[in-house]
Amino acid sequence: MVEDAPTPRKCSSTDCSNDASSLQCPNCQKIGKESYFCSQDCFKRNWGEHKKLHKSQSNILQNIFTPKVVSHPDPATGHFNPFPTFPYTGSLRPVYPLSPKRQVPTSITYPDYAKDGIPRSEQVFVGKHKITVLDATQQEGMRKVCRLAREVLDIAAKEAKPGVTTDYIDEVVHKACLERESYPSPLNYCHFPKSVCTSPNEVICHGIPDQRVLKDGDILNIDVTLYHGGFHGDLNETYYIGDKALADPDCVRIVETARECLDRAIQLVKPGMLFRDPGNVIEKHAKTRNCSVIKTYCGHGINQLFHCAPNVPHYAKNKAIGTAKPGMCFTIEPMISLGTHKDKTWPDDWTSVTTDGTLTAQFEHTLLVTEDGVEILTARFPESPGGPAALPADANGESTTPA
Repeated sequence: MVEDAPTPRKCSSTDCSNDASSLQCPNCQKIGKESYFCSQDCFKRNWGEHKKLHKSQSNILQNIFTPKVVSHPDPATGHFNPFPTFPYTGSLRPVYPLSPKRQVPTSITYPDYAKDGIPRSEQVFVGKHKITVLDATQQEGMRKVCRLAREVLDIAAKEAKPGVTTDYIDEVVHKACLERESYPSPLNYCHFPKSVCTSPNEVICHGIPDQRVLKDGDILNIDVTLYHGGFHGDLNETYYIGDKALADPDCVRIVETARECLDRAIQLVKPGMLFRDPGNVIEKHAKTRNCSVIKTYCGHGINQLFHCAPNVPHYAKNKAIGTAKPGMCFTIEPMISLGTHKDKTWPDDWTSVTTDGTLTAQFEHTLLVTEDGVEILTARFPESPGGPAALPADANGESTTPA
């Protein structure tokens, strides 16, 4: 007798009918509760409602477990680690206190989540696979915001050097956005506290800018998104901090592999491309450098919404739905690791790190499908800082054992 196949687990988002993936809410895991989601984007869109479950559990648990403690502030600086008992996977630690929330003048147009942190306009699309096709006017709106986003990222990159805090880079990004009459899209998106994501070393993505000082030998991803004229423009790059990073074979291998993975994926983009195809190219190239592809996060549609259909996974043999058509706008943003593809989230509910503490790098562009190919809306300018570095002979990462 053959047993019936188990019923697929459904996404825990209240208004999503998709089957769930292996992605779990980290807070629920800590309290022994199962809640699975179909994607990271769906989880974050539903955060405002889902987090109520944690509050209902916390009152019970507070009577059982000792509340989290924080380290004592340094007498000289006032800095402290908010999660000293957390089992960190690498050498990085958060350095608090965070600076106060930066303000945006009311003269600048806000996205719908700016005040309460809930992107309601995105929730309409939860569980749907309809991909927006932009008309000529809308495409021009995307071109403009993406040019502005590139300008802001370049300004921030020039400040990324040893001795600078990531909080200072957040301040630079925030001011540059306001100077362009733009809202920094990450600010209060699903309650993210800052205007930019800064992800050093083993941080995969969603790093919160804080008081940690960048060191010679770090690598740093800066992820900038602007909201201007009713559209979002999204891009990121990973930068070498100081000469030690450029001289470190592992730093160069991971950064240049991630850069090349994005470049190769973009070469596929044209009408008729299946959204599951970039992942095959990305993972194949990553493996030639003995690197792995983070699977939890993916590229996404972007237009009047920060995140929407399609999903563009970066790993091979994925089951993404949809075909590229002229007028569609989306990101490809591979996250590549020197070690494992598995991730872990800090107790701040945002900072995602590799579970083995190995270095990770990421690059991202916002792309527009044209009639005969692709337009890179966030393309580098000739004077943009950063750019490819020569790969040392001993940093190719090729395995000497047969596949």
